[in-house]
Amino acid sequence: MMQNKKNTSSAVKRHVIAALFLPGFIAYIYYLPPLPYFMALLIIACMTALWEFYAMYKVPAKLAVPGVLLGGLLLFLSCSYPSFISEYIFISLFVLMLIRLFAERTPSGCMNEIGPLAAGLFYVGIFLSFQWLLRSGPLGKEYIFMLYTCVWLADGAAFYIGTYMGKNKLYPSISPNKTWEGAYGSLVGGALGAVIIRTIFNMPVSLTAAAVIGVVMGVTALVGDLVESMLKRDAGVKDSGVFIPGHGGMLDKLDGMLVAGPVLYLIVRYL
Repeated sequence: MMQNKKNTSSAVKRHVIAALFLPGFIAYIYYLPPLPYFMALLIIACMTALWEFYAMYKVPAKLAVPGVLLGGLLLFLSCSYPSFISEYIFISLFVLMLIRLFAERTPSGCMNEIGPLAAGLFYVGIFLSFQWLLRSGPLGKEYIFMLYTCVWLADGAAFYIGTYMGKNKLYPSISPNKTWEGAYGSLVGGALGAVIIRTIFNMPVSLTAAAVIGVVMGVTALVGDLVESMLKRDAGVKDSGVFIPGHGGMLDKLDGMLVAGPVLYLIVRYL
């Protein structure tokens, strides 16, 4: 019972902060053109999340700083000229290797440092770039709203259903508090979010198709959450940072989006 009260208090704090933030975010996406505003938002989020990621793995600042700058540049180039992404990845990794080669005079620990640097570029920079591809396509802002609403409602439903009804652990070695009941809640929240956005914007998608997309978003948001939990548990930290009071770090807020964004883009493009 005490744990439920603590969780509820934490949730209320998060929701108050979200309620203050949400109207500005909606206006920002809806009224401002994607260039430069949405691009700038993605780059800021990418660089902040990368800094947290490198801090989690205790990457030295003389390597983390160029890694963060490269991540922002990689995101920008991947969004602006996506057909050359292989070249950007090669150049970014090669530059990181060169920095490590000359920043440290010993080979000891090089893979322990280069590994997180490279993984962060893919996990944060490349995965986030799919949101730009969504935003710049047909019905761009509508699909961005669908992505964020699905993930937010999936997270919220998973939290409340898991807190008050959860009994069967989902993956205790990665995330001890997650339950199968919460996972089912994630699917319901995702479906509800997609149907709401489809209805508000009168999108040319059937209600059934929207609900199916939402269920997929609920699954991928849950997977994204578990992936970040795996990384944090490996790094021995509870939150990726304290960027947003009551919400943890930027990476904590992006975890579901990092996986759900590319999946929604693939659905929109191919299906």
